[in-house]
Amino acid sequence: DEDANSGIFIRCDVRDKIDSKVCYEVNIFDKRPDPSYGTGAIVDVAKVDPMPKAAGKWNTFDITAQGSHLVVVLNGQKTADVQDSKHNAGGPFALQYGSGVVKFRKVQIKPL
Repeated sequence: DEDANSGIFIRCDVRDKIDSKVCYEVNIFDKRPDPSYGTGAIVDVAKVDPMPKAAGKWNTFDITAQGSHLVVVLNGQKTADVQDSKHNAGGPFALQYGSGVVKFRKVQIKPL
């Protein structure tokens, strides 16, 4: 919904504390006060402009992390493409819930 604050954390450095300081956070947050890191961005790593809106519909994220190259595609539109290696390349991922209504379905992981 419009109030959703969610995302997908990838390459987390630790398993018992999941946040954007120890993981890459691919954001789902249409009402983020700083929209440059809103829906489709990688928080504090890759800004999005313009920010697409995800509320009120099913969306498809394709997130590719190959070496230090990170690419985010939301509904067929590339929203982030960056080189960054600050987090563990073998770390776990997590689905985030912050607020509002968000649902995940057909989550798939494919080794590269």
